[in-house]
Amino acid sequence: MDSERKLLQQSVAVVATVPVAIGLYGVLFGQALTGDAVSISAESHFRFLSGLLLGIGLCYWSTLPRIETRTGRFRLLTLLVVIGGLGRLIGLALTGLPSLFMIGGLVVELVVAPVLCIWQTRIANRYAEEYGVA
Repeated sequence: MDSERKLLQQSVAVVATVPVAIGLYGVLFGQALTGDAVSISAESHFRFLSGLLLGIGLCYWSTLPRIETRTGRFRLLTLLVVIGGLGRLIGLALTGLPSLFMIGGLVVELVVAPVLCIWQTRIANRYAEEYGVA
């Protein structure tokens, strides 16, 4: 179990690097990531959402040391990511196909994050069986 746990930790660490990096970039540089000129209010909103993205990535990283016991936190973070992905999917349906970068985000939000969550639950269940904890 320990080798699978470490592989999960490494996978989450790598995947969470994406929201941390993109979120930090968005907080610091705003809409420059997209190259679009927007109003000051839209820029402020973009930076706020980038801060949320940064926070989600940091919170995923916070699960790493004892990932087998952080099921509640992991599920909540995954729910937030999936809800964001559903918002992106609705946008795709309403406004059309975004850039490949945004499609990649959609795949991470609606496929990768849930798969990691299922994997974390598997590790947590095995840990609970082995050590007799719930």
